Amino acid sequence: MSIGAMTGWPSKEALTRVGVPPVRTALDVLLWAALACWIVMSAYAAKVFHGWGVALPPLGLLCFGGAALLFHRWTVARRLLPSLAPLLVIALLGGGAYGAGAEGTAVLLWVLIAFLALRGLPPAPAFGVWAVLLAIILLAEVGSLLDTVVTMGAVLLGGYTLRLDGQARAAGFLLLAQERAARAAEAESAALAERARIAREIHDVLAHSLSAQLVHLEAARLQIEGGYDREQVLRRVVEARGMARLGLVETRQALAALRGGLAPVEDYLRELAVDGVRAEFAGEPRLLAADASQAVRRVAQEAVTNARKHAPGAAVTMRLEYGEGAVTLEIRDEGTEEPGSELGASGSGYGLLGMRERAELLGGSLEAGPTASVEEDAGADKDPYGSGRCDRPGTKGFTVRLRVPA
Repeated sequence: MSIGAMTGWPSKEALTRVGVPPVRTALDVLLWAALACWIVMSAYAAKVFHGWGVALPPLGLLCFGGAALLFHRWTVARRLLPSLAPLLVIALLGGGAYGAGAEGTAVLLWVLIAFLALRGLPPAPAFGVWAVLLAIILLAEVGSLLDTVVTMGAVLLGGYTLRLDGQARAAGFLLLAQERAARAAEAESAALAERARIAREIHDVLAHSLSAQLVHLEAARLQIEGGYDREQVLRRVVEARGMARLGLVETRQALAALRGGLAPVEDYLRELAVDGVRAEFAGEPRLLAADASQAVRRVAQEAVTNARKHAPGAAVTMRLEYGEGAVTLEIRDEGTEEPGSELGASGSGYGLLGMRERAELLGGSLEAGPTASVEEDAGADKDPYGSGRCDRPGTKGFTVRLRVPA
């Protein structure tokens, strides 16, 4: 056994009643009450206390109880010398009982000292106290040598066994406390992740819809102020209404996702397939996990919105393919010779960057760029800011391709 193990204190949890069942506590109280009665009865059984001396056994018992409480206090505080002082007081009580002729009471007190030392002190001092008390009992010649050795050996084994039992109980309590702390940390982490997911969903839903509506309504206002053009104003209002309708659908989809009740992703893509947008499906449809389903929905929303911004009037094809262990979504517009609409300036440039991050978090990938470069898996013409557009007239087609495990 190492020096550290011989001089180390029992843990504070092992020295206290932490984790002790109430039944065990009640039994311990009964045991100590029985020992107190035994001490007093053995003192009176010696028939050496007469007259005013009859009060000495109860007074000695009070001193023993106070010393035992002080011993417990100092051992919990892990202070060796103060812990030895109460044991010395009990030893002197035993010496007084021995001098008065109550040899059985003296031996009982000395045995309890050994037990307390083995239970609460570091092993080296505890064994030292036990050895000193063994020598004292042998020198006092109380009982036979064999009885003394057997009794003190039983005290040694019993006290150290209870010490190990307390250590095991304390280790279990600490393990349980660590497990509870880990669960609390996991719950807090899950709550933070859920808040981040809700914030991301709200942003993805509202950022596109509200910004597009704002651009359309602002353009309608400027046209009304600068010169009334009924058809232009009506077109802007109709487009704003369409964006509001799409935003309402997105909001419902997001709320359904947060409640864990997502509709099939094919239904969502069909709802997007309006105003020149076509949806195609390949492979055997299957239910996707919530994260993968949301990634497909958000990328489809972002890509379709970008196509309407940067290539107004161009035909857009969405193709969802179910593969083995993964699902691939490709959104391709045919391009246009016309410059992008006013909506092209409404985005922050980070839409597809966020989608790319979402895909990478799921272990997938997202490519966005001119159709030719995406087909060749070369992103030389990609927007370095991740917006996924090359805003120049004459661009012949743009493709966004998402692949996520599913």
